[in-house]
Amino acid sequence: MHKGLESALIVVDVQEDFCPPNGSLAVSEGREVIPVINQLLALPFALKIATKDHHPPNHVSFASNHPGSQPFVSFTTIVNPANPAEKYESRLWPDHCVVGTPGNELAPELHLSKVDKFVLKGRDPRVEMYSAFRSPLRDPPLKEAVSELESLLKEKVIKQVFVVGLAGDYCVKATAIDSAEIGWNTLIVEEGIRCVDRADWDDVKGELRAKGVEVTSLESVKQVFSTAV
Repeated sequence: MHKGLESALIVVDVQEDFCPPNGSLAVSEGREVIPVINQLLALPFALKIATKDHHPPNHVSFASNHPGSQPFVSFTTIVNPANPAEKYESRLWPDHCVVGTPGNELAPELHLSKVDKFVLKGRDPRVEMYSAFRSPLRDPPLKEAVSELESLLKEKVIKQVFVVGLAGDYCVKATAIDSAEIGWNTLIVEEGIRCVDRADWDDVKGELRAKGVEVTSLESVKQVFSTAV
C-alpha cells in the first residue's frame, strides 16, 4: 500500500433505499457498514468522496418501467444511443434512490461533515451506472453517464483508492474495477461492504483480484495511517 496521505476514500451509495429497515432495495445488514465507514472517515485521507445513485423516475433499471417485468428476476437490454451494436443485459430493480425522495438521502448516521465531495451517478435514464466513474458503454462513452470522479482524484494527485459502501457485488465492485482500470492502486475494505447476493461474495473477490483490486481489512488501513509520515 502507499502512504495513507496519498489515498482517497470513496463511500459508495450508503443511501436510505439501500439500508434496512425501510429501503426499497435494502441490502441485508446494510446499515452495519456505517460504523466502519465512520472510522475510515476519521482518518486523514487526502480526499473523501461519497457517491449517490440519483435516478429520475423513468430510469431504465426500474422494473416498473418495463411492463410485465419483475424486480430482481427480470433483465432488460441496454443499447448505446450512439452505437446500436454496443449493448448489454442489465438486471431490473425496484424503484430506488429517485431524486427528491427520502430513499435518495445518504444515511444520516454517516459522518457527512467529514466528506469533501459528493458525486451523483445514474442520472441518465437510458443507462444503468453501477460504477461511480462511468457507465459500461464505452464505444463511444455516453458523456451524460460519466461523472467528475476521475477528475477529482487526478486533481488531488491520488495514488491509491479505498472503496466501501453498498452493494459490494454491484456498485462497489464496478467502482473499484473502474478505478483499477483507470490506473489507481485500488482496495476494497471488506468490513465496509455488504452484498445483494451474499453467497456470491467469494466469487466476486476472485473477479476483483483478477482485475487488479485488492480486498483488505479495516485494521490494515488503520495501520497504513498509523505509520504515515
